[in-house]
Amino acid sequence: MDNKQKVYDWIDQHQDEVVKLLQELIQAPSVNAYFDEEDCYKKEGLTQAVLRKHLDAMGMKTEFQYPNAEELKEYEGKPGYYADHKFEDRPNLIGVLVGEGGGKSILLSGHIDVVQRGTKWTYDPFGGTVADGKIYGRGAVDMKGGDAAMTMAVKAIQGAGLKLKGDVKIGTVVDEEAGGMGTLALMAAGNRADACLITEPTDLQIAPLCRGILWGKIVIEGRAGHIELKQGDWREGGAVDAIEKGLKYLRAIKNLNQDWAITKTHKYMTLPCEVNLAEFHAGEYPTTFANHAEIVFDAQYLPREKDENGLGSKVKKELEDFVAAVAQTDDWLRENPPYIEWMIDADCGETLDDQPFFQQVVKSAREVHPESGIEGIGFHTDMGWFCNVGIPTINIGPGNPRLAHHSDEFVTIEDMITCTKMIASIIMDWCEVAE
Repeated sequence: MDNKQKVYDWIDQHQDEVVKLLQELIQAPSVNAYFDEEDCYKKEGLTQAVLRKHLDAMGMKTEFQYPNAEELKEYEGKPGYYADHKFEDRPNLIGVLVGEGGGKSILLSGHIDVVQRGTKWTYDPFGGTVADGKIYGRGAVDMKGGDAAMTMAVKAIQGAGLKLKGDVKIGTVVDEEAGGMGTLALMAAGNRADACLITEPTDLQIAPLCRGILWGKIVIEGRAGHIELKQGDWREGGAVDAIEKGLKYLRAIKNLNQDWAITKTHKYMTLPCEVNLAEFHAGEYPTTFANHAEIVFDAQYLPREKDENGLGSKVKKELEDFVAAVAQTDDWLRENPPYIEWMIDADCGETLDDQPFFQQVVKSAREVHPESGIEGIGFHTDMGWFCNVGIPTINIGPGNPRLAHHSDEFVTIEDMITCTKMIASIIMDWCEVAE
């Protein structure tokens, strides 16, 4: 029996351990402090402590590393830095399994925080309930399922009696759901490897890139006036309907997206970048023309569009110019130009397909799951900082990402077992099994 088959057999024989670890992680709530939840759910350290016990039992050298905004001040203006983020009871966890020597190292990374529990759950959001071959709970998909799979992949290699030439590191981070300062701190602390695998949910697909995400608000001014009366020219004091002016932008954004569908595509992305409209706020009461309107949007950018800081300032400028150009088509807007308030700039990353790690991951993953395609991720993951410091990074994880943040979020046991085998295959090929 070859080494890989020994590992796969061990995983099949210990499926209950894979499930149990995920249940334990779900049952230790780790709602990010950004969200408005009870204080006891704001401590990612609860979940990190659970995982640390497992890594210690596996013989890994473990350490808690606490991000500190003051110590990271040199990264102000770069991805993931937020001066007001606090990290009491919110450590990153690093575990290292030292290899026998002569092989390449790998970092297995994932975030440990989750979004708020939400409403309309059929199952306890922090219960880790198993039903009909599925494991339910907040974070089952995003992304405690991936954290459990990568941990059990390393344990399976050990359980099969194998040793690796290269080092294996496990790094689970905090604060991903609120900007990614955990991963910034992980890299700033000097944690490095020859390659990185992030186990965000990809539905077992191979994702060599994620897009950057911009949140913005277009602010449009109007002038209030009685809605039931005929209004004169705005230059003579007449009312100006901010809703009607906002509609100009809605139509213009539709046309912009038609252009982006040609110019902002990637061979590994199924969708082009778009300006997606999320919210429209306007008006005060029924008898008055709206004197103010706000259009909240989500726009994406590709790794090739990053600026020198690794962020989306080039695309921000493109959208600011777009807003200004639309204003030039209207006398009122020309005199009262709308503007964009920027809310979020979440960075992106990419590992090119000519890199050895990309090619190895594709080969190793498809040995276990031949159906795995190559498809980039439309949402943000923490891969940007790993790529920024020169670590080739790929995303592979269990679960359908469309179930992330849903009520009754779940991952199937079948996905968990398959992904654990895929990760083990990648580790063994990249780090190499010692004789």
